[in-house]
Amino acid sequence: MARRPLPAVATVVSFIDRINRGDLDGLRELMHENHTLVVLDESPLTGRQANIDAWSGYFSAFPDYVIYPRCIASKGSRVAVLGATTGSHLGLSDNQESKLNVMWLANVADGLLLEWRVAEDTAGLCATFGIPSPTHRLGSRSRVRSCLSGAVSRTCDQSRARR
Repeated sequence: MARRPLPAVATVVSFIDRINRGDLDGLRELMHENHTLVVLDESPLTGRQANIDAWSGYFSAFPDYVIYPRCIASKGSRVAVLGATTGSHLGLSDNQESKLNVMWLANVADGLLLEWRVAEDTAGLCATFGIPSPTHRLGSRSRVRSCLSGAVSRTCDQSRARR
């Protein structure tokens, strides 16, 4: 019998796995009713259904999107993931994109994600979770745009990010 609710780190690992498989039903199962997505300094997207709609659009636009966790650390219900992606909206080759660090922060309650946040991988944030400071940063906020479907009232910046 599976442990319920899952511990915070296991919930986040499951969430990433479901993103990587494009599994909307699985994501829905792991999202709190008031789940919030925050991408850098953009306005948050709140609500399970709004986020499912957004992920549906992202998966349609970027079917090869994959998250590669390199380091996972937690402090109670808060989990930090340092990693990289390929197949995203950045428009880079997989080789280029996989060299750029991304940090995700999750807040988990009772085995459900309350918040999924894309954050800058600052030395301070890494230190908070005991993660070694990365050497290849994703870049400035202006280079990273949320592309999570028409449900989000922003357009996707398809231009190539330059370091």
